[in-house]
Amino acid sequence: MPDKTPSFARKRLLLDDGAAPSRPERAPYVELGITTPFSFLRGASDAIELVLTALEKGMDAIGVADRDTLAGVVRIHSAAKAAGMRPLIGCRLCPVDAPQLLAYPLNREGYGRLSSLLSMGKMRCEKGECDLKLMEIAAQAQGIAFIAMPGDDLDDFASQLPTLSKVLPQMQHIGAAYLYRGDDRARIERLDRLARAHRLSILATNDVHYHAPEKRPLQDVITCIREKVKLADAGWHLHANAERHLKSPEDMIALFDRWPHAIRATRTFADAIHFSLDELRYEYPEETCPHGRTPQEHLVALTWEGADRRYPGGVPTKVRAQLNKELTLIDRLDFARYFLTVHDIVAFARSLDPPILCQGRGSAANSAVCYCLGVTAVDPSTTNLLFERFISEERKEPPDIDVDFEHERREEVIQHIYAKYGRARAGIAATVIHYRPRMAIREVGKVMGLSEDVCAAIAATFWGSMESEMRDERVAEAGLDLNDPHLRRVVLLAEQLIGMPRHLSQHVGGFILTQRPLTETVPIGNGAMADRTFIEWDKDDIEDLGILKIDVLALGMLTCCRKAFDLIEQHQGEKWTLATIPQEEPGVYDMLGDGDSRGVFQIESRAQMNMLPRLRPREFYDLVIEVAIVRPGPIQGDMVHPFLKRRQGKESVVFPCPDPRYGPADELESILKRTLGVPVFQEQAMKIALDAAKFSSAEANQLRKAMATFRSRGTIDLLQDKMVGRMVERGYDADFAERCFHQIRGFGEYGFPESHAASFAHLVYVSSWLKWRYPAAFAAALLNSQPMGFYAPAQ
Repeated sequence: MPDKTPSFARKRLLLDDGAAPSRPERAPYVELGITTPFSFLRGASDAIELVLTALEKGMDAIGVADRDTLAGVVRIHSAAKAAGMRPLIGCRLCPVDAPQLLAYPLNREGYGRLSSLLSMGKMRCEKGECDLKLMEIAAQAQGIAFIAMPGDDLDDFASQLPTLSKVLPQMQHIGAAYLYRGDDRARIERLDRLARAHRLSILATNDVHYHAPEKRPLQDVITCIREKVKLADAGWHLHANAERHLKSPEDMIALFDRWPHAIRATRTFADAIHFSLDELRYEYPEETCPHGRTPQEHLVALTWEGADRRYPGGVPTKVRAQLNKELTLIDRLDFARYFLTVHDIVAFARSLDPPILCQGRGSAANSAVCYCLGVTAVDPSTTNLLFERFISEERKEPPDIDVDFEHERREEVIQHIYAKYGRARAGIAATVIHYRPRMAIREVGKVMGLSEDVCAAIAATFWGSMESEMRDERVAEAGLDLNDPHLRRVVLLAEQLIGMPRHLSQHVGGFILTQRPLTETVPIGNGAMADRTFIEWDKDDIEDLGILKIDVLALGMLTCCRKAFDLIEQHQGEKWTLATIPQEEPGVYDMLGDGDSRGVFQIESRAQMNMLPRLRPREFYDLVIEVAIVRPGPIQGDMVHPFLKRRQGKESVVFPCPDPRYGPADELESILKRTLGVPVFQEQAMKIALDAAKFSSAEANQLRKAMATFRSRGTIDLLQDKMVGRMVERGYDADFAERCFHQIRGFGEYGFPESHAASFAHLVYVSSWLKWRYPAAFAAALLNSQPMGFYAPAQ
């Protein structure tokens, strides 16, 4: 019976308070060629399981090698570093005309060649495939160490070995595994003779596919899914036993007692590798900077030119001070070229005829520089947004600017980026598609021989898209009995499969741009969509390595606004833009106060329509709150009703405070004043953790990442005792502390930072104004922009 350990889409290995990990002692054996779930439907244990097990067994290094991909290396790298281990980054190459090869870069140049080689093999195939030949590998072999991996047919391997060793002089080892197949000693002896005959050495490996024997049932299931067979018919497709797990150095030494040189070879091989993913120094493109100016000088000039346009009556003192502060920090962190690239993309969109409507959002709306460059539309002089949420010198992480374009014309912008930088220097980030509950049940049920109607009945008991456990009472309601051992085994295996990688897809628009060929940093492959290429790493991998990303996103409401503007100009002779719409029009707020928001951006759902008459917005900041408050964060934290009561004057505005021994009574007033003493935004939750729970910078950063990642429930819960306990110790009301944390957990599902809500509120107001002032044009534009919005045209 498989164990019942739930899987999650993304887990991180975190150390308390950012403490440096202790380095394990040097082991005599290093496991190489480990297969992870990113050899899709081959490896059954994730990076953290593998790293923690290797650490427990006394290893100091771990070598990953997935099949024709580097998609999983960042996760191994991050987990191993957090545990104090040394990650060895490699790949299992599967040439069409030679035996498989484990390839490990010895240095940065070797890694660049391996990544470029994989890109070449992928770019000439359909998505998910890689076609490489031995001579192509040999042409890029400098700086890479190879291990030949024999298949089951040793006669065939022996016939190919002379060519292999001649073409790849860098190959010094043949992999040998003792897997209890009955002929292991004879097989290893023959491999040892073959190696000696070609002046090579055998190298011990356990051909690891999972961290512990109990994962073998899941390994069998994913093998059947890959081969499209039922478990009862799988036969030779399956491994013969549960031996392909991580074994301790002592166990491996005992297995290879007749071949001690095979054990020594693993240590020698690992010690020769000097490459780390930390060496991937990111270089941003230089095209956006004219000759005669440094990137920082050009950014400063563009910023002050934009400031004069934004504020024709003179730049406010507050904004001038903020611009100077931001420009100084951008210079110190060397992010000028990143801002120039985003400005260049936005400028291209607006230079077309007709121009493409676009607007930055997210944490970039905290930036006065982004506003003056025309990237965002939120005026920093009217808000109190935190620039430190966008860029922080302490966090040492790259900024992330999201720009929305008209959804019908975004492809023009994407193809412009490809044309300007070339496909070797530009690629869209990947998105890892994971197994969700219903898909997992159907796949496992099919493999285990269940009928389609039974699989459908089990799948129907999962209510959420990422729920990882099945409740017995729901199964009973479906007419199923989990006392049936076969049925329970299916359920437990499906629960293990939930969250495991299924395949790579392309991100909705996260672009990576580089000065050197991007293929030297990460492999690029073809997407399913024509003329699209994407890299093998997702946004979390990119963030872990400090690589800058620009999100080129699509938004239907921008298309609707542009079409409405065109209709108004055509029929009314009036020309409007996003920037020239009259601000704070009372009639607009009267309409919204009546709940008339059908078709309006973000506030047309029934829940929002129900909220509008109760909140009765009268100014722009009210719309910011309206956008953010009908979300899981404030709802789960029970913050909605207290806010409404205070806004309606039914409850006095009070600010929670600590015991006088631990802090002033107004400790939270500056944080919560604009929202009447009730936390509504992510930034407020962060500030409460810092000021009221006295979180360290490292703890606050963990909390920020947890809130920024949907469904990161596990990471957030680790911090619950710290936050609630410390707040209560300092004299805060326990109920308030618990509600704050429930709100933070809700933000982990879906919540808005204030900057994001402010950007969206701008489009809320624009679309509301169009609906109020030109209802016919707005309705026609809305219909002409389908599909978009909350309702179908027939509704």
